[in-house]
Amino acid sequence: MANLFAGLENLGLDGLNSEDVFKEEKKEEEKKVADNHELTEEEKAAREEDFIFDKSYTCPVCDHEFTSKNVRTGKVRLIGADDDLRPIYQDVDSLKYDAVLCPKCGYSALNRYFNFVMSAQAKAIKDNISANFTYTPEEGKIYNYDDAILRHKMALACTVVKKGKSSEKAYTCLKLGWLCRGKRELLMKGDDSLKEEIASLAEEEKECLENAFAGFKDAFSKEDFPMCGMDQHTMMFLLAELAYRTGHPEDAKFYCSKVLTARDANQRIKNKAIDLKEKLQNKA
Repeated sequence: MANLFAGLENLGLDGLNSEDVFKEEKKEEEKKVADNHELTEEEKAAREEDFIFDKSYTCPVCDHEFTSKNVRTGKVRLIGADDDLRPIYQDVDSLKYDAVLCPKCGYSALNRYFNFVMSAQAKAIKDNISANFTYTPEEGKIYNYDDAILRHKMALACTVVKKGKSSEKAYTCLKLGWLCRGKRELLMKGDDSLKEEIASLAEEEKECLENAFAGFKDAFSKEDFPMCGMDQHTMMFLLAELAYRTGHPEDAKFYCSKVLTARDANQRIKNKAIDLKEKLQNKA
């Protein structure tokens, strides 16, 4: 093939050839292909590391200073949400990093609740959790789903022991259910040998959502809003969706109708309630 740059060597440009014309464009195209290829689990973990940092905490139960892995919130990108409001982020499941666990005494809670412990609650944690707690720190630079599920189960256990509010127990159950779903979705990309584990995770997710529904239903009539970062109408929709997912259609219809008849509910939530109403009608 003729060299388009032939003759320029007389001007001191003797290193060019025809391939250089669209060299940068080819590089960009190759980069796009590389970025869009199906990543291996090792590549996904390596990419996830870019969004994680070690945040310092002081345990409100035993005063131990430690670090827990957190997500750099400004770097992650929300790309969608499930109907029950589970957020979906690109490159990293931020839900895995929401439970903080003290490695010394075993006290654990979701990030928003971690620092709020009364003296009687701290004593209950020490007597019922710390006395028998043994811990081996997670290996690796990220938390996998097993790490995250264990940490959230510890958070739920501590919330029960300290007699936390219904909303806190419910929210912890909800996030635990979402993590079971996340792990299940990951395993479903594998081979058929994982069917039993996938089925088990589906059952565990449903149990978590059942408890979340019961807890939020109790909290709705007893606690003030905002609740777990949600206003009253968002909570009503969440109750409706959880009721639908766990086989309580009458409750789902009740809370769905409350959203649809609320004058001050925002249109986004009303649209979700309309979609849910259609699903309930089709299932009837």
